Formats: sequence, C-alpha cells, structure tokens
Amino acid sequence: MSVARTFVIGDIHGCVEEIDRLIDALAPSVSDTMVFLGDYIDRGPSPKGVVDRLLRLQHEGPRCAFLKGNHEDMFLAFLGCQGAHGEAFLSNGGGATLRSYGLEGRFGELSVDRLPEAHLEFFRGLQMRRIHGEFLCVHAGLAPERSLEEQRDEDMLWIRDEFICHPHPFPYTVLFGHSPRREVLLDLPYKIGLDTGVVYWNKLSCLELESKLLFQIGRAARQVERRSLLEYFEPSMRKSLSR
Repeated sequence: MSVARTFVIGDIHGCVEEIDRLIDALAPSVSDTMVFLGDYIDRGPSPKGVVDRLLRLQHEGPRCAFLKGNHEDMFLAFLGCQGAHGEAFLSNGGGATLRSYGLEGRFGELSVDRLPEAHLEFFRGLQMRRIHGEFLCVHAGLAPERSLEEQRDEDMLWIRDEFICHPHPFPYTVLFGHSPRREVLLDLPYKIGLDTGVVYWNKLSCLELESKLLFQIGRAARQVERRSLLEYFEPSMRKSLSR
C-alpha cells in the first residue's frame, strides 16, 4: 500500500504547460493531497487553461486544497464580487486573464456571468490558509505580531518583508508563495518560499512534505527535476524544539 503524499505548489500565473507537466510527473493518487498556494491567473499565457487543469485534477482523484492569492482576490473585486484592490487588477497583469477568457476590451460589460460557472465557483471557494501537521500553508505569509486568530486577509494575501525578513512565533513552518525568487527560500524552521517565478522564465516549484523532495520545472522545459531537501530539515527540526 502506497504512503499518502502531500504536495505544495507555488505560484503558477497562467503557465499551463508547466503545471500540466509537473502534475504528470508527480502522478498523484487518490490518497495524495495537493495544496496550491494561489496566484493561478494573470501575467502568463493561459490563466483560464490553468484553472481548467486544476478543476480536472480535482476530478481525477487526489484531495486538492486551493488557496487564494492576491491576484484572485483582485480579479473577484474587479468583477464586482467580494475582494479588494480591483482597481489594481489590470496594472498587475490582469489583461492576460481577460484575454484568456475572451473578455478583453469588454470592461464596461464585464460581470461574473461571463465566466464559466465552474470557474466562478473555483474563485469564490478559495481558502485563505491550510495546516498540514507541522506546516501552515498561506499565499503571502503571516503578520508576526498578530496571533493566528487575528490574522487579516490583507496580510495573508499581500505581506512581504515584514514576514520574510523576520522570525515568527507560530508553531509551524510556513509555506508561502507571492514573493518570487530565483531559488526556493529556506529559512528553517520558520518558513519556506515556493514562488520561484515561472512566469518570469524561471521555475515552478513543488515540495513533497513527507519525503522533503523538491520538484521543479523550468519555463518551457519538458523535464521535471527533483532533489532532496532533507539535509536542511533535520537540523532545523531540532532547532524548532527550542523555539
């Protein structure tokens, strides 16, 4: 009997070919869980194609947890749904999303009923955070000075240096996206940044939590590379006992 696995995937931003090849390489089973850290849309070539692929994955068997990114929140606000900063949607790559849905140039006529119903349900059903054992998954990070119960959506969707540059008091290693880097950020036992900027012609990253394997595929690449991060975790987990 195979051991259930948990995969956490960083920002995709419309790069449908790369997420498709990554999913194929991971070959998730019905006992596995896949957690996506948000920012499925905007900037890249096919935001609609990414959502189509994720919806198909959900029907193929693995348990899926889709977190909300700031780009989905802006898109919902732009469409007149609950969200924030809709006025910034177009200046943050939203034109690519409108093109992929065939809505470019129809700003005065935009409404939620122009989206496929399954896609609208997907956007409206996105979660803010998810806990898996010793890991907490969230799009941008957490405000270190607030308790978990007091975290604001604004922080979980938008925070950067206040979270990234400082240790936090929470009893979890936080897995986050939002702030693209050339390589995965390993600041253990506090945080792991998994946005490696695939839309900027870098890589899409995925961490398997049980084995501590990192899976990555470069933009327009065909092969998924993998390497172990276990050596980084072992000393950090001992350190975590003295937090």
